[in-house]
Amino acid sequence: MLALSGGVGGAKLALGLEDVLPAGELHVLVNTGDDFEHLGLHISPDIDTLLYTLAGKANPSQGWGLEGESWHMLEALAQLGGETWFQLGDKDLATHLWRTHRLAGGQALTAVINELASQLGVASRVHPMSSDPVRTTVHCRSESLPFQRYFVEQRCQPEVTGFSFEGIGNARPNREVMTLLRNGAFSQIVVCPSNPFVSIDPILQLPGLWQALADNPAPVTLVSPIVAGIAIKGPAAKMMAELGVPVTALGVLAHYCRHYPGLVNNFVIDASDATLASSIDEPGVNVVVASTVMKTRDDKQSLAHAVLDLVEG
Repeated sequence: MLALSGGVGGAKLALGLEDVLPAGELHVLVNTGDDFEHLGLHISPDIDTLLYTLAGKANPSQGWGLEGESWHMLEALAQLGGETWFQLGDKDLATHLWRTHRLAGGQALTAVINELASQLGVASRVHPMSSDPVRTTVHCRSESLPFQRYFVEQRCQPEVTGFSFEGIGNARPNREVMTLLRNGAFSQIVVCPSNPFVSIDPILQLPGLWQALADNPAPVTLVSPIVAGIAIKGPAAKMMAELGVPVTALGVLAHYCRHYPGLVNNFVIDASDATLASSIDEPGVNVVVASTVMKTRDDKQSLAHAVLDLVEG
């Protein structure tokens, strides 16, 4: 299986899929549009969230960062008058130092992440969407902000008017994933419940990527990140409202069908949105109702089984 993922929401389903699939059969293509350079370090927030989650090391209360983290470096940095708006824990800092050192030595991001996953004991294959730099810019009513400045420093408060992905026109999709797609290696493709605008769009807008997914014989299943009009995690619902997109599962599907026609074969919505199923009339899209809110490990596995059943059943 190939899963497309952003951070916390995508990582939850990825963990459930890893639990129920045979070891090594899950491949995850992860957004790197929110990667950035901070204090001289290469930070990959979505990739790290996924790796820490699959490795069983993530902070369970917040879904990102490491469990049992300490903040001595950040406290010392504050005393020096340094920038502390982006939270870098002491253990998490080791990941960024290690990755930056490897990249400075000439390794591609794909190779670095493959090695990092191995060091963390992650059995699944975690693929950056590209080794080439793509940087998400959030266009707001008052100014344009790099994604992490909007998301972390400004806490998603500015009103959003649109997004752009710097460098995406020259970025090459992950070569290994493209080869696997050409070889028909996947029996199913799933778009995890991640923010469509800043987590999944950067992946799908890589040159040739979404067309390769749509042309692949493996069915594509989209899991809605909007449940009963809210986003379980992150600013997706706020962004949808500010962009004039209906804040419903219907609005999510309409976004994908408008920008990536023919991509989605199955659309999974939460049981609380079951009454919307009869309103979805996109040609070729099969609507499935399941429990998509993942509070426990069992919840994650249950949703993973529901996704797998779309092919195996």
